[in-house]
Amino acid sequence: MGDNIALHKWAMRAIYLGLALLVIFFSLLPLQTLPRGWAGPEIIVAITFAWVLRRPEFVPPWLVAAVLLLADLMFHRPPGLWAALVLVGAETLRARHVGLRDMTFAVEWVSVVTTLVAITLGYRVVLAVLMVDQAPLGLSLMQMVMTLLIYPVVVLLSQTVLRVRKPTPGDIDALGGRT
Repeated sequence: MGDNIALHKWAMRAIYLGLALLVIFFSLLPLQTLPRGWAGPEIIVAITFAWVLRRPEFVPPWLVAAVLLLADLMFHRPPGLWAALVLVGAETLRARHVGLRDMTFAVEWVSVVTTLVAITLGYRVVLAVLMVDQAPLGLSLMQMVMTLLIYPVVVLLSQTVLRVRKPTPGDIDALGGRT
């Protein structure tokens, strides 16, 4: 019984990694020759937050850090800054996931909104203090809003397709105890 639970946990971690690599791959495909005037959502962040609030054991901190550091390197962002801020945000949500388990989706979404706004502002402030060139404020805000708008879709797909749901009080964890 415990082997099946551990195998399932590692399989879901592999699926998370595969989804992140797929998002990175499609983001890097040269589908347009001209620069876009709009910013798409941070799908990896939306997946991370959705999974941390539903099944935190599927996305351990080391995996989140590794995936987002790889994304920083591939997207030519300052290495580790966005990864560290998202990791702090994910750990903040992880600490609150038990309290949010019984709440409505609207409360969960507000928690994600405040976390994403905080890490986006923190990212821009750190870049401004270090005098690093950054994207225009409008594009950063557009990307944040797009991420917040796509979050419910990510949650819906995670629940229906991948079966990443909030644990119920009767579920059994990896150690055989009740959650």
